[in-house]
Amino acid sequence: MDKKLLGVIIGIGVIIGVTSLVLATINSEIVLPQETNEKIGLVINSPTQSVSLSQLDQIYADSSSTGIGRSNVYLFWNIVEPQRGEFDWQQSDILMGLNEKNNLKVTLFFSVINGNSLGPFPDWIGKPPINSIGEDRLVSVLDAILSRYHIVDSVIISGETESQFRYSEQNIPVYQELFSNVYDKLKEKHPDVKFGNSFALHQILNKDLGHIVDELAVGDFVAFSYFPVDNLNDIVKTPFEAKQDLKKAFDIVPNKKIAFFEVSWSSSDFVGGNTTSQKLFLEEMFDFYSENESEIEFFTWYRYSDRPEGTCVTEQQEIGDESISVGGGSGLGSSEFTIQRLNHYICNAGLVEIDGTVKPAWDEFKKQIEMIN
Repeated sequence: MDKKLLGVIIGIGVIIGVTSLVLATINSEIVLPQETNEKIGLVINSPTQSVSLSQLDQIYADSSSTGIGRSNVYLFWNIVEPQRGEFDWQQSDILMGLNEKNNLKVTLFFSVINGNSLGPFPDWIGKPPINSIGEDRLVSVLDAILSRYHIVDSVIISGETESQFRYSEQNIPVYQELFSNVYDKLKEKHPDVKFGNSFALHQILNKDLGHIVDELAVGDFVAFSYFPVDNLNDIVKTPFEAKQDLKKAFDIVPNKKIAFFEVSWSSSDFVGGNTTSQKLFLEEMFDFYSENESEIEFFTWYRYSDRPEGTCVTEQQEIGDESISVGGGSGLGSSEFTIQRLNHYICNAGLVEIDGTVKPAWDEFKKQIEMIN
């Protein structure tokens, strides 16, 4: 489980070194929807790892046409600050520019913790244990990011945080102190940005890990990802039962705003899904959102597009093999069997098929946002 990371990284290398094209594309006009909802987001990803800038530009345009007001950007330390004190914005400028062009706020995932893994950290930092992560350096890099990209209004420092501490609860106070100190220093410089950690709600419920969330419910909000699956990554909930699971987040964290970082339903029949149940879950999900809007910080659907089978989760992949992504994610498996099922789940979690054919859930997604707006 330590070296299994969702392989949903786009082929960002194909758009490196094309500065003039980047500027021309990002600065071109686009017709935005009349209304957007900054609370409703979509994880914007490409259907394949190799994608041109013009294709990515169109994907962002299609996604923003739904009326969403935010997306996730998965941006890691090792690519932003490859050398100590020297920042490289080439890749992140592209993604942030596309978000800004399409009038989207950004939820930034900065991976200090990603499940069982830490980082990825730059080589000059090495691979420190959690009690040796440099507080001042972490503040410095996040300050640089937030000073450059004003569309970032929410930062998730750690994802699938429960997996990191499930068997090492003795380290929870160490991380509490790190988060608290980083939070205080960043709030002084960026008072309007909100900070929190993310947990996998399905794993919390399946493995009875609510006490870990309770201890780490720090910051401005507590975020959750959610897949309606059991420990083998099979869909075992009805759409209505999944809605009831979402409600349990408020029981786990009763005194703080809740954010839903990545919520999904796969249409893969291999794991018990289909396009009909996906559409039905979207209806239930938006019903839940409408009932609890005042208590929700943001609500983001995972994700825009399907990917080819077998490309969404890789075994023996070090976190840090890829360092910036469109449509990242969380939900690690623990065996070849669960990895296989997670691959099918993730690769078919999109609202749009690989060839661009929209699923019934796509129209439902647009309809529900229009009703809210």
